[in-house]
Amino acid sequence: MAEVKVNLGERSYVITIGPGVLCELGETVAALGMPTGAVVVSNPVVARLYGETVLASLKEAGIRAELVVVPAGERFKTLRTVRGIYDRLLDARIDRKGAVVALGGGVIGDTAGFAAATYLRGIDFHQVPTTLLAQVDASVGGKVGVDLPQGKNLVGAFHQPRSVLIDTRTLNTLPARELRSGLAEVIKHGIIYDRDFFDFLDRYASELLARYECPIMEAVKRSVEIKRDVVQADERESGLRAILNYGHTIGHAIEVLSGYGKYRHGEASSIGMVTEALLAERMGVAEPGLAREVARVLARTRLPVLMDASLATEDMVRAIELDKKTLGGRMRLALPARIGQCSVVEVERDALAGAIDAHREWNP
Repeated sequence: MAEVKVNLGERSYVITIGPGVLCELGETVAALGMPTGAVVVSNPVVARLYGETVLASLKEAGIRAELVVVPAGERFKTLRTVRGIYDRLLDARIDRKGAVVALGGGVIGDTAGFAAATYLRGIDFHQVPTTLLAQVDASVGGKVGVDLPQGKNLVGAFHQPRSVLIDTRTLNTLPARELRSGLAEVIKHGIIYDRDFFDFLDRYASELLARYECPIMEAVKRSVEIKRDVVQADERESGLRAILNYGHTIGHAIEVLSGYGKYRHGEASSIGMVTEALLAERMGVAEPGLAREVARVLARTRLPVLMDASLATEDMVRAIELDKKTLGGRMRLALPARIGQCSVVEVERDALAGAIDAHREWNP
């Protein structure tokens, strides 16, 4: 078992990582201040697998708890779903000393977290991520929110969790495609921050796909440490934290235009990382050959690296112009200079369109 502390003053919290830590949830929540009640928000699949374990752990710690099941999938990450969670919180008589527990992937964490951030002007929130993507990304840093028809995460807040419990054994029940989607986020952390970690992921790609416990544990722990370091330096994304958006500007546009159904989040981000590496090369920000190196390691984990020919460049650029990362009409993208080093760069519309077009013709 490993513990990673996120130091944010009075909003600090500990991320506990290891096999079997799910059973420690009740004890962890109670130790931070006994809540008057808790609502566990999950989706049908995760609730069936782990709902009873989580409820039993909370009740054994003397915490009154209920399970709320919401539909699975990005298309349900909406204000309508949040309204349903508000109704269940009221039905359960959750007051300002109550708590929300998010049990599931990134959609559950974002949606339940936003409900916790806004219900009664904010109540405690505990993250129990069960997908690799959520374990290394959505569960760390306090970003919560929902989508609008025009784009992803356009309504949201910063609301740090009181605790995060990452049970690596939950990855044993994760579909292979979801595991690969999470590995995209893990690889991203190596690209933007840590060359040695990137090389580790390259070396152990096969073992990670096979879910060997030691490489998985190291991948999760180091990813969490990297995101912790970035969040501690820039909690509200006014500077450094924006490098975590590498691959996501293009990736979000792909998700929006494909209707959140064709690609998983990590798959879209994988394509986006290659496009943005090509953009960095074309702008002279990156060393030549960076895009090929990025694509090679992503492909080793069986992630897509080629641009979707069905998505029009103009539509993608318009979607990016609506993205929350665009400020004052200026597009700002996180672009790597080399593996392990990344910064935020203002990008002209024509340069972005040119990189998307170039990716369509690109052969890794």
